[in-house]
Amino acid sequence: MPTTTEPTTTLPADVRAAQDTFVSTGRLAGSVRRLVADSWQRSRRSGVDPEHPAPRVDVSANDLDGLRRATPLTDALPVVRRLLLDTDPQWVAAMTDASGRLLWVEGNAQVRRAVSGVGFVEGAVWSEDCAGTNAPGTALATNREVQVIGTEHWARPVHAFSCAAAPVHDAHGRVLGVLDITGGPVVGTGLAMQLVRATATAVEATVGRVTTSPPAGLPAPTLRVLGSQGGTLVVDGAAHRLTGRHAEILLLLAEHPAGLTGDELGVLLSQSDLSGVTVRAEVSRLRRVVGPLLSESRPYRLTRAVRTDVDAVREALALGDVAQAVGSYTGPVLPRSSSPGVERVRQAVSDEVRAAVLASRDPRVIVRWAASDEGADDLTAWRALAASSPVGSAAHLRASARLGRLEAELGPHAARRA
Repeated sequence: MPTTTEPTTTLPADVRAAQDTFVSTGRLAGSVRRLVADSWQRSRRSGVDPEHPAPRVDVSANDLDGLRRATPLTDALPVVRRLLLDTDPQWVAAMTDASGRLLWVEGNAQVRRAVSGVGFVEGAVWSEDCAGTNAPGTALATNREVQVIGTEHWARPVHAFSCAAAPVHDAHGRVLGVLDITGGPVVGTGLAMQLVRATATAVEATVGRVTTSPPAGLPAPTLRVLGSQGGTLVVDGAAHRLTGRHAEILLLLAEHPAGLTGDELGVLLSQSDLSGVTVRAEVSRLRRVVGPLLSESRPYRLTRAVRTDVDAVREALALGDVAQAVGSYTGPVLPRSSSPGVERVRQAVSDEVRAAVLASRDPRVIVRWAASDEGADDLTAWRALAASSPVGSAAHLRASARLGRLEAELGPHAARRA
């Protein structure tokens, strides 16, 4: 299992001061661990308020029970309880689904009461885009084991806690969720991380015995949603060109692997509320196209992990490979879609790629962004290209000429994008 548990030697007060500086200026101190710094940047881009985080709890008790029944992680609960909770430790243990929703939070009663005060409760979503830097959310974002200690958390109300987490995969490498322990300073130790790592391995072994293997030799379904050619699903080697609505539904379900209720799907699909009848009709038509890939029961969910071309971009960004991310980013997500849920994904992916390009200060990467439709009128990108290219080089001359045209059209103080 890949690890990102760098040693932590910076004093908590220094980390807090570094976060204050980053929040107010966008500048990152070199003393902050790279894992944490990258996560802070993602948290900031997602708009998570560090003073008043609000991890959402948007499922009923019945829906939560349904999510628990639907995941193979249920079969591993006895393993987690035996390895992490039988000795009455000073922490709580939690398991999330693949979206970061806390399915179970169990353990020390005093710690459980304390963490409930910051929204760490069953049913809450603790992905990075909802709660900022935290071990389960960051483990999902990076697909690696993670330890977040005290003031390294993005949300300041969570600074009193430390957490250690590891992703849990099925036998085919698909992320099912995250195993986490959260508590006081004891959770910030190397021993705690070793315990989580060993338990996650035991959970994966248990899950591997109870999950059903897909047909041998068949790759995971893939969904292409980037650029003007987006909207194609490839299942078992067969390509299906999708309608715009069907592509939207599949993308939204891929983004929410735990599933969506009819009401949730309706809100994400249209700015005007879609009736339950309309949503059911759309899903029924899609099921005729994709067959058993779409569940028969509710909440609506995919029965197999679907890999999207957005995933490839995100993975490259998480690994710091900006050139690969730009190469994989062939255009906006479903550019013709006006679905609120799709627009949110589209904007987030575009913003993340752009921010990584500008931060790279690599003219070879910047010029690829500037050559795209999104980068063509991006004043900041052209300025960065001019600044990072040798004076007199082809890239510098091209950037200078483009800047001259843009500033003539938009004015020298135009916004970052036309």
